[in-house]
Amino acid sequence: MDEGNKKNKTKKIFMISGIFLLVLLLIFAWLGFTRSGRRVIYRIAGGLIHKGLDTDEDIEASSVIIPYEKNTKKNEKNKAQAKEKETNNDDQVVKEEVIVPRIKPDPRIEDYVTNFLLFGLEANNADTIMIASVNTRDSTIKLTSLLRDTYIDMEGFNPNKLNAFFSLGGAKTFVDVVEDKYRIKIDGYAYLNFESFEKIIDYLGGISLELGEKEAKYLNTTNYISNRAYRNVKPGWNDLNGNQVLGYCRIRLVETIGGANDDYGRTLRQRKIVRAVFNKYKSKGLLDLIRISNNILGHVKTNVTQQQIEKTLENVIENKITNMETMRLPVNGAYEAPTKYQGVGYPLVYDWDENVIQLYQFIYLDTREEAEINLEKYK
Repeated sequence: MDEGNKKNKTKKIFMISGIFLLVLLLIFAWLGFTRSGRRVIYRIAGGLIHKGLDTDEDIEASSVIIPYEKNTKKNEKNKAQAKEKETNNDDQVVKEEVIVPRIKPDPRIEDYVTNFLLFGLEANNADTIMIASVNTRDSTIKLTSLLRDTYIDMEGFNPNKLNAFFSLGGAKTFVDVVEDKYRIKIDGYAYLNFESFEKIIDYLGGISLELGEKEAKYLNTTNYISNRAYRNVKPGWNDLNGNQVLGYCRIRLVETIGGANDDYGRTLRQRKIVRAVFNKYKSKGLLDLIRISNNILGHVKTNVTQQQIEKTLENVIENKITNMETMRLPVNGAYEAPTKYQGVGYPLVYDWDENVIQLYQFIYLDTREEAEINLEKYK
């Protein structure tokens, strides 16, 4: 082969290589710098995440309420049958009254909010209960704690506390109760037990939490930290492992930093933990996130679909959601705590209207007036 042919061949190789690299760069630019390109990434990531989850076929978390159209058709049929009965009964002077049941609307749903019900199990009861809401209007994740002692009177069940309904009917019933009482659409749920919770914290490398003096003493002198070797926490900031964090989130009998007691302090601790996990997770690099996610996913039981995961990833990343806000239900001044109510011991009996109004203000960014109008629309 002469020198000219060699030069031409080398030139062609460089040209082909250059074109190939240019195509790769264009693909990476499209994936990274256009929304349609990033959707491909979200689709791939959503598929990997969904594949790793322990999916639950219990329900697709649709509303417990019968759709309006079905109720309407049923009522129209009842009216038609009654009218026919009146026509055929020529000798009957008094017409038979048809009682049409009140149609309860579906729970509230807005295109800028996605609600997930999160809960932890202890002995098949929901020990920790939260609603995580992804709001794209103000680019936040909103975390609402639901106290487990909330009094619930649900059709088809005896009156009971909120945390008992998972054991009474599984995730389907639990979602039904939350949708019906809190008047919001639940788009999906996820839950895990205590053992899985510990492992998830450890996979993250632990989290940092600030302990008060009473909290530190309590954890070191009780069995809330089940492994004795880890009963060595101190007042102030601590790097805690899974076993220590689990003990911390279950404390009820001593006050938090700031003075919250009982279950109110307990749910405050739980929200602090979720915030710390959120901050720790978002600080990780891509390779660490993939490794951690692969370890975590199998411990989470959920009915969330791959499409929901993709959409949530897109919402969080495209809207640059890095802030988390928290609240607790019931709100102060809108509940009673009798020793016994309708056969249930030590429940929290809500003023439901006031609590739902404030929930709507928090999750959906309503003004007070808008929340009151929406309450009438959805209750």
